[in-house]
Amino acid sequence: MVDILKPEQALIYAMITVSAVDRSISDEELKRIGSIVRELPAFEFYDNNWLLEESQACGKILAKSGGMRRVLDMLTASLPERLRETAYVLAAEVAASDRRIAAEEIRFLDLLAEALSIDKLTCAALERAATARHQKA
Repeated sequence: MVDILKPEQALIYAMITVSAVDRSISDEELKRIGSIVRELPAFEFYDNNWLLEESQACGKILAKSGGMRRVLDMLTASLPERLRETAYVLAAEVAASDRRIAAEEIRFLDLLAEALSIDKLTCAALERAATARHQKA
C-alpha cells in the first residue's frame, strides 16, 4: 500500500528528492526550496518548521532501500492532475538553482515525468524556464 500525502507534502517531497539524489544538497538548493515555500500560494499556510519536518520525513524514506521508487509512487498517488506539472517544474527549479544539474537529477526528473505522465515537450519547456530563471547577468 502506498502512503498518501497532502498535495503540499508531495510538492515538498519532489523538491527534496531531486535535491538529494546526487547525495549532496547544496545551500542554493535549500535556499530555493525555502523561498518556494515562502512565495507560492500552495504553501501559504505553512512555515519553515513544517518544511523541516517534511524534509526529514522524506529523507528517512529516501535513506531506505527502494526509497526513491517509494517516493515516486507516493507522488503519483498523492498529486491531483492539476499539480503534476507544478511538481515537475518545482523539482526542475531546485535542480537548476545551483546552476549545475547532475546526471542523477536529470535521471530523477525523467522518472518523475514518467511517473506523473508528463510529455517530453512539456518537460523541456518547464526545464528551460527553470534554467532561465537561474542565469546570472
